[in-house]
Amino acid sequence: MAGEPGLRLVTSYDGVDVDVLVGRVARGDGQAFEQLYDELSAAVYGLARRVVRDPSRAEDVTQDVFLEVWRKAARFDSTLGRARTWVMTIAHRRAVDAVRRNEAAKRSDSHGVPDEVSHDEAADRVIAAEERGAVRDCLETLTELQLESVRLAYFNGYTYNEVATLLDKPLPTIKTRMRDGLIRLRDCLEGAR
Repeated sequence: MAGEPGLRLVTSYDGVDVDVLVGRVARGDGQAFEQLYDELSAAVYGLARRVVRDPSRAEDVTQDVFLEVWRKAARFDSTLGRARTWVMTIAHRRAVDAVRRNEAAKRSDSHGVPDEVSHDEAADRVIAAEERGAVRDCLETLTELQLESVRLAYFNGYTYNEVATLLDKPLPTIKTRMRDGLIRLRDCLEGAR
């Protein structure tokens, strides 16, 4: 990955408050935006890569995410959740949109395909608030190892191997706990609907 053009390898700064950075970005602070990028780009790229599978498309999604963050930082409402979660939600939506656009393009050779799925922001906020509550409740049902594994992989963008190293556990154990945790989350969230 270090040799790929367009990618910067960055290290996470301890003690960086993403909420504060987004507030500064909302006021047009370019340096804060650069720090925000350094802090979250690996996680955003990791999430996008898992969803779209193609590294170059994941880079495009990552770029789109940070462009949207720059444009919409002033709209971020900290009473509805953490800035890191807001950015990762944007990343997930952008990645899913990219997959949908690709699938629609494959199905339709001559029909026009919209470039982007539009979102009703007010409805999205209500749905996101309900989903956050349900996710928090369901996360509480996981064991400590399941919870930490899922958080590292899905919220911080680490691979299975990296999670195993960080938690000092064997890779098969991490894979099993993560699979079991995701199944438990899925069942819990389906029951919450």
